[in-house]
Amino acid sequence: MADARPGVRMRLEPEDEYTHPIEAASNFNESMYFNVFDRERRIGGWFRLANRPNEGRGEMSCCVYLPDGRIGFMFARPERHDNDAFDGGGMTFEVVEPFKRLKVTYRGKLCVMENPKDMADPKTAFTNNPQLDAELDLDYVGISPMFGGEPVNEDGSQIELDAEKAFARGHTEQHMVAKGAITVGGQRFEIDGLGLRDHSWGPRYWQAIYWYRWLPMNFSKDFAMMISITTSPDGSQRQGGMVLRDGEYVMIKEARIEAEYDADDCQTTLKAWAKTDEREYEITGKVMSLIPLRNRRRTPDGEDLMTRITEGMTEYTCDGQVGYGLSEFLDQIVDGQPVGKLEGC
Repeated sequence: MADARPGVRMRLEPEDEYTHPIEAASNFNESMYFNVFDRERRIGGWFRLANRPNEGRGEMSCCVYLPDGRIGFMFARPERHDNDAFDGGGMTFEVVEPFKRLKVTYRGKLCVMENPKDMADPKTAFTNNPQLDAELDLDYVGISPMFGGEPVNEDGSQIELDAEKAFARGHTEQHMVAKGAITVGGQRFEIDGLGLRDHSWGPRYWQAIYWYRWLPMNFSKDFAMMISITTSPDGSQRQGGMVLRDGEYVMIKEARIEAEYDADDCQTTLKAWAKTDEREYEITGKVMSLIPLRNRRRTPDGEDLMTRITEGMTEYTCDGQVGYGLSEFLDQIVDGQPVGKLEGC
């Protein structure tokens, strides 16, 4: 993926698979994320670790979509003052071979909800639902090239960022296969599925983006997509992503997403359109199960900000093929409403 700005190039080296030097910005963040969906067993999940050493903490999220519609979720903010590895809260990510093989493990609890919307109020969710023992062991192998990197100046030097407005300095994604097992409450599920992983580093506030729509999906080992629309308060957008075809990525140049919502402003179905230099794609999506999450921050001026992220395990259809993935909708909440829905997306 190239950067269109003059005097800027994209850098990506094998060492970027590992953690990066801590920057001076108080909100420096380095995170890694994985998802997987097994079409035969109708089970999926996503897993995230982040280090925020200048804030003295990490972030861990573990989410499992069970075949009967229940969702198991757990998050933690373990103490963290370094950026030496991705481990915390019972979860560990290991790079086995850069750009090719990685490993995800988790040992801990999951709050298992028959009504996953309980998580709109975490206190209620954790009070009223059982917390069950869970184990996760997944081996990931890349089936695509790497997408992304870090935009740098032509001489390789870092680009200066406004930490208050930044969401990432560098970012990569890759479609993958994942095999292993997930055990929840003593029930073991063998996993042989497809997914996507990403890795970001640099200053980050979740409130730095007005709203976005992120659709990672896999139809087969030879056909997958990621569609991304990121929107600023002034209405300007970045539309992009990629299509995996026979082991190679083709870049998406334009994209649109239209969603239907339920009474709780959670996406239920969607239609997406994506255009590459080669052709156009039309995609439909049906959310199978969804969990609403939130991030809250108080500014130095005392303003309370809230970001909502709805994470839906989604069945996609494109070119006559059925696939699975995630529909991740991030919105700032203004006057109690998700801003992206108000703008018709």
